[in-house]
Amino acid sequence: MATWSNLNYQNSASPLMEQIIFFHDHTLIILIMITILVAYLMMNLFFNNYINRFLLEGQMIELIWTILPAITLIFIALPSLRLLYLLDELNNPLITLKSIGHQWYWSYEYSDFNNIEFDSYMIQSNENLNNFRLLDVDNRIILPMNNQIRILVTATDVIHSWTIPSLGVKIDANPGRLNQTSFFINRPGIYYGQCSEICGANHSFMPIVIESIPMKNFINWINNYS
Repeated sequence: MATWSNLNYQNSASPLMEQIIFFHDHTLIILIMITILVAYLMMNLFFNNYINRFLLEGQMIELIWTILPAITLIFIALPSLRLLYLLDELNNPLITLKSIGHQWYWSYEYSDFNNIEFDSYMIQSNENLNNFRLLDVDNRIILPMNNQIRILVTATDVIHSWTIPSLGVKIDANPGRLNQTSFFINRPGIYYGQCSEICGANHSFMPIVIESIPMKNFINWINNYS
C-alpha cells in the first residue's frame, strides 16, 4: 500500500502491474535524456558569444530535429500499445467476481459458487484492531493467488471506479453497463484500493480490500461461507 513520502509506484502484486512500472521507468529515462539535452543546448545559447551573420537556412539541422522526435515517439508508442493490448487480454479466467458500486459502499457477488453475496462497508479506524484509517472494510474480497480472475463492474446510481493500484486495475463502474477486466495475483497478501472516480462527496470513503490466499485456503473459505 502507499506510504508517506513515497514518490514511486506501490510494490507490484501482478504481472501487469510489473509491466506498467517497467513502461513508466522506460518513458521516464527518455524524458530525462530529452530534458538534459534541451537544458544543455539552452545554456549554450545563453552564454555563447558567437554570431553567424550569413546564416539563412539550415536544412540539415531541421531534418535532424524533425526525425529524432519522431523516432523517440516510436520508442514510447510501441511499448505503450503492447501494454494496452496486454491489459485488455482475457485468458481463461478461473473465477468471476462481480462488483457493484453504491453510494457509498461496494457489493460483491461470487456467482460461480452458489451466489455468494455480501456488502463491503468502510469500518471505523481502531488502534486496537491495527487496521488502516479510511482503507479497511468489514467484508474483504477473498481471492486465490496464482489464478486468473475476471471482474465484472457496474453501478446502481452514479459512476464509480474500482481501483487497486498494486494490481494495476482501474475500471469504471457505470450504471446500466457491465465492464470487465482481469488480473492475476502472484503472491499472498492484503491489497488496498479506493473509488477513484469523482462520483460525489464521499467517493474516497468506499475502500476496496482484497485478501489473496492459497487455493486450498480459498476452497475452505468457500465451503465455510456456504
